[in-house]
Amino acid sequence: MIKIENLSKHFGELIAVDGLSIEIPRGEFFAFLGPNAAGKTTTIKLLTGLLKPTSGGVSICGYDIQKDYVKAKALISYIPDFPFLYDKLTGREFLDFIVQLYPNNRKRQTEELMKELLFVFGLEKYKDHLLEYYSHGMRQKLVFAASLLHDPNVMIIDEPMVGLDPHSAKVVKDILKNKSREGVTIFLSTHTLSVAEELSDRIGIIDKGKLMAIGTLDSLKSSFDIKGKLEDVFLRITEEE
Repeated sequence: MIKIENLSKHFGELIAVDGLSIEIPRGEFFAFLGPNAAGKTTTIKLLTGLLKPTSGGVSICGYDIQKDYVKAKALISYIPDFPFLYDKLTGREFLDFIVQLYPNNRKRQTEELMKELLFVFGLEKYKDHLLEYYSHGMRQKLVFAASLLHDPNVMIIDEPMVGLDPHSAKVVKDILKNKSREGVTIFLSTHTLSVAEELSDRIGIIDKGKLMAIGTLDSLKSSFDIKGKLEDVFLRITEEE
C-alpha cells in the first residue's frame, strides 16, 4: 500500500532523507520513530506529495505520488501535528468543506458518518461554533473526524496525541486500531514511544535521514539483545549513531 524506494531529499547541503526504502502492506500499523531533526516530518511530506524528492519515489496503492497525485491523494488521509483550519468556519462547515473535496462520496452515507464522528469525538455540541474558539485538542479531534469521511485506504499521521486529553487519546487509539484491523494502512510518526509500542505491528527508526532499524518490537529487541521496552531499543540505536 505504501512503497518508498531509495527516497532522498536535500535542502542545499543538508541531507534530510537519505536513501530511504520501506514497503508497508495493506492493514499494517507502521510506527516511524526518530529523534528531533531525524527526517520524520520531511519523510511524511514526501509521502503526502507536499515535497518533491531529490531522488527516488513514493507510490500509494500503486500510484506514484508525484505523477498520479490526484489518484494517490484521493486514497490518503493526512493528519499533521499542528493542523491548519479555517477559523471563520464552524466545525460542521469545515467537515462539509472536506466532504466536497471528495466528489465520489455518497452524500447520505457521508452525512450519517459525519454525525457519528462528531458524537464519537465529543464535538457534537460544538459543531456550530467557529473554529477560532476551538482548543488545540478540539481542533485535533476535528481533523481526525475529517480524515475519516472519505474512507481512506492509507492514513499518514504525525504526532496524533498532541493536545489530547487521556479520554480523547484512548478514542483515537481505538479508532486507529479498528481501522488497521479493517485493512487500512497506517503510517504513524510519534515521539510518544509508549503509543508506538502499544499500537504498531512494525517499527522503523530513522536518524540523520537514514533508516537505522526496522522490524517488530520483538525482533528489534532480539537484534540488540535488549529485554526492556521500546525506549531502550530507541536509545541504543540513536546513541550508538
